[in-house]
Amino acid sequence: MHAPARTKIIEADILLLAYRSGIFPMADYRDDPEVFWIEPRNRATIPLQQFHLSKSLARTLKRGRFYVTCNEAFTSVIEQCAMTRAGEEDGSWISHYIQSSYENLHRLGWAHSIECWQTQDDGKRQLVGGLYGVGFDRVFCGESMFSHVSDASKVALSWLVAALIRARAELLDCQFMTAHLESLGASEISQQRYLAKLNAAQRPYSDGEEAPLALPDGFLALLDEAEAAGLGSSPGKFIAHFLTQTS
Repeated sequence: MHAPARTKIIEADILLLAYRSGIFPMADYRDDPEVFWIEPRNRATIPLQQFHLSKSLARTLKRGRFYVTCNEAFTSVIEQCAMTRAGEEDGSWISHYIQSSYENLHRLGWAHSIECWQTQDDGKRQLVGGLYGVGFDRVFCGESMFSHVSDASKVALSWLVAALIRARAELLDCQFMTAHLESLGASEISQQRYLAKLNAAQRPYSDGEEAPLALPDGFLALLDEAEAAGLGSSPGKFIAHFLTQTS
């Protein structure tokens, strides 16, 4: 069955204003024609310098099990995140309305994805994990992630954290705490404290201060550094080393 035509969207300026104000949209089900706005009492964030890179995750990065990209398959990532999970009677909170809105935001350069791929026996790459979110100033608001292969979403998040550090970001918002996020270094703070961090991360940059980069630029900077370090063919090794040095 084909998805309904995606014509209705939340306008980009309204969506960005919401994120800049500490709120975000959700829907009740995949075909929901409406959205509701969320302002949690508590917020999950990952302090970038406190990302927990376990020994096993570092080994996975170094082995290069996944080929990682940025913004190569945004629509595919959001669609995978929106797939109905077992036991979810009404389907995903990522409605077609919400998906269309973020696809528009992506076209305008405000929403980004990280993708994890594996090469199949026929030589074709298959998307096996990834995440997407909204980036502005020194902030990245993670929306959702998925994984079809063990550690794929963890690898995507590792690359995201490294790219955000390189992009001089200061705040990685994960919205709601989960055991999975907690194992990777997430902590829960009050909405009031979150808003203070959010406002600070949107401050104008002063004379002599380097401007923050967009996530894709931070990602490309990492690839360039991996190449310069002689690890262009094994960038996962560079990411593991980079995160070990910065955490």
